[in-house]
Amino acid sequence: MLARHDSPALVIFDCDGVLVDSEPIASRVLAEALTEIGFPLSAQDAVDRYTGISLRSLLARVENEWGQALPAGFAEGLDERDRAAFRAELRPLPGVAEMLRALPLPRCVASSGSLAKIRCNLELTGLLQYFEPHLFSAEMVAHGKPAPDLFLHAAASMGSLPQRCVVVEDSIAGVQAARAAGMAVLGFCGGGHAQPGLAEALHAAGVRRVFSRMAELPGLLDESGDQRR
Repeated sequence: MLARHDSPALVIFDCDGVLVDSEPIASRVLAEALTEIGFPLSAQDAVDRYTGISLRSLLARVENEWGQALPAGFAEGLDERDRAAFRAELRPLPGVAEMLRALPLPRCVASSGSLAKIRCNLELTGLLQYFEPHLFSAEMVAHGKPAPDLFLHAAASMGSLPQRCVVVEDSIAGVQAARAAGMAVLGFCGGGHAQPGLAEALHAAGVRRVFSRMAELPGLLDESGDQRR
């Protein structure tokens, strides 16, 4: 347990919806692609059902819900559509770059996205310089979020004990993963996909502090010893 007098040794950031405002874009693209092949879905449905999980898990869940296999090449086509939309529209979350420039602690990214996607999205938004080479993807572990594997892998790779880590997450799956890893977790609800009720949902998943402006993060890190029971 992170004692009250201990300070964090590592901040682990989710990427989509925390550093870059990609969730509204990705959810819209996914909804359009699935609707085109006969699985009607709205962008908000995609946010509600699939935020925070890996593409592999997402596609498996869709096939289970739909009751049939997705067409050959669907994942590759979706990736191409995502990249095109991100190149045209993707932006960092407000205040992220300023916060990262001032953050004195070691930091890394641990995301359900592919390593190529993480690097591309951070590069497009000018944020890659604050993290590379410390990028960790669900591709690197056996089980993605909500399992703790990815966060534990990131902490071990960075030489930090789990109890000295603070995770910044915007999804229920990510919060569950952080809690299962024995890490403090702060809930971010300032992304473009955040709907009324997200803060309450994050609290229900185990987050004790939720924030919506990145400028708040440094102060919350000082209080992170209270984030775990």
